[in-house]
Amino acid sequence: MPFQWPLRVYIEDTDLGGIVYYVNYLKFMERARTELLRQCGGSQQALMADDIIFVVTRTDCRYLSPARLDDELLVEVTIERTSRVKVSFQQRIVRKEDERLLCRADVDVACVRASDMRPTRWPVNLIESMNIVTKSLPVAEEK
Repeated sequence: MPFQWPLRVYIEDTDLGGIVYYVNYLKFMERARTELLRQCGGSQQALMADDIIFVVTRTDCRYLSPARLDDELLVEVTIERTSRVKVSFQQRIVRKEDERLLCRADVDVACVRASDMRPTRWPVNLIESMNIVTKSLPVAEEK
């Protein structure tokens, strides 16, 4: 089972019709990746103190069915592949009640130095912990 982060849809997440506004799915995914990082012992504040930040470099998102006001959702995270400076995540958003897949995305996240925005190596301990927590298969590094 992948890492899952639960959330509920609030009025602020929706349009006038009570349907989740499309960009909010990306926010939900960001929160799930942040909570995964936290569960793996990573703190964005501690990483920033070490001059490390993460930036999204690519998203490929498919919207399949709408989420609505008050829906309970599960945001799933798995790791597709890693390289020295990039981790590619697969993410899914599922309605908890009926397990319907609402949205799926491939998201690439690069590690950069905060001081100059130049690529730097992902902390190896974080990648190893994320692989364990997400139950991802062992990932070979890309060259």
